[in-house]
Amino acid sequence: MPIQRDEPTPVKTGRSWSAPPFQHLIAIGTSTGGPRALHAVLTALPADLPAPVLVVQHMPPKFTKSLAERLNASSAITVVEGADGMIVEKGTAYIAPGGYHMMMVRDEAGVYRIKLTLDDPVSGHRPSVNVLFQSLLPFQELKKYVVLMTGMGSDGAKGMQALALAGSVATIAESEETCVVYGMPRAAVQLECVTHILPLHEIPGKLSVMIQG
Repeated sequence: MPIQRDEPTPVKTGRSWSAPPFQHLIAIGTSTGGPRALHAVLTALPADLPAPVLVVQHMPPKFTKSLAERLNASSAITVVEGADGMIVEKGTAYIAPGGYHMMMVRDEAGVYRIKLTLDDPVSGHRPSVNVLFQSLLPFQELKKYVVLMTGMGSDGAKGMQALALAGSVATIAESEETCVVYGMPRAAVQLECVTHILPLHEIPGKLSVMIQG
């Protein structure tokens, strides 16, 4: 797996080049059993986390807003439901709204933003983990930490594989022992693109150590 550079690549804006506002990015995909798993991970991350967290939780419309509010109430980091055009900032987790695909894009000024679409479901899902993960491929200036947790099916496995091949720092699959359904993590393990297989309670600590290390 390629080793990423330690120094951030400057971001090209319409007027000049500037350093990106953060060097690290966490992306998480989960489904069945995901709200409990997200609570375990997000509530254990430190308030000064120097990375944004992008999350796809398979959920129907109207449920993701209350999920984000519950997680925000018990987390040191800020947790919000993603909105189209929202600026992506470190120390904040963005939950994909039910019924929409969520991606990260960079505007002409070099600002990272949330983009929502109503494109067709992927792997039967909207939001789709694969759509989020694939959207992160162009951002080679960022050090990426990609996580797949409990969930039925295989959504996210191919996206994780693509990010692993593109040089992500870490690809983490929740271990079978703590999954409600060992589907999505298993699919990634079978693609041989996982660098760490961890029980749920060890995932936030591992992320914090690697990022703040």
